[in-house]
Amino acid sequence: MRNSKPLLRSGPAAAAAAALALALAGPAAAAGISVSTTGSTVSVSTGACTQVNGHWGTASLLGSGQTSFSQGRQVALSGSGSGQSAAWSDVGPGTYTVIVICSNGSTAGTQSVVVSTAPAPSASPTASPSLGVMGGVGGSSTDYGTITLVAGGALVGTGIAATAWYLRRRKAPRHF
Repeated sequence: MRNSKPLLRSGPAAAAAAALALALAGPAAAAGISVSTTGSTVSVSTGACTQVNGHWGTASLLGSGQTSFSQGRQVALSGSGSGQSAAWSDVGPGTYTVIVICSNGSTAGTQSVVVSTAPAPSASPTASPSLGVMGGVGGSSTDYGTITLVAGGALVGTGIAATAWYLRRRKAPRHF
């Protein structure tokens, strides 16, 4: 003869135990990323993502005032099945939020990080050239010497004088 009462009593107890286990596992699952800083570089690592169509996922670095994943500086995750990572360089001082979204759409985790070191200045400005400069494509420039500038000026002056002479000759009345 079977007695169902112990099962009824153990059912709610089992449900409570399962709920407790999920509650305890929740924060661990939400903290599926590890964020660190080295100087002005922020890096994140995780092992929570699986590869989908050759991609692991994307990490986003959100600054103050940025509230959604798409507003941050996004970097694709790289790595292998044992772990994926991403990094941002030249990050200014402040408090940031790192969010990692896997390629399957699940969020691997969200974590705040404080950067206290300012990025190192990039290239120092160069002195402006003392002679003529001709602009180029993409902001490049060429510095021309004195002889080149004098020769170019002479050619332009000769062209202007020849044009004036030709136009003056054309306006002169012709007698046949």
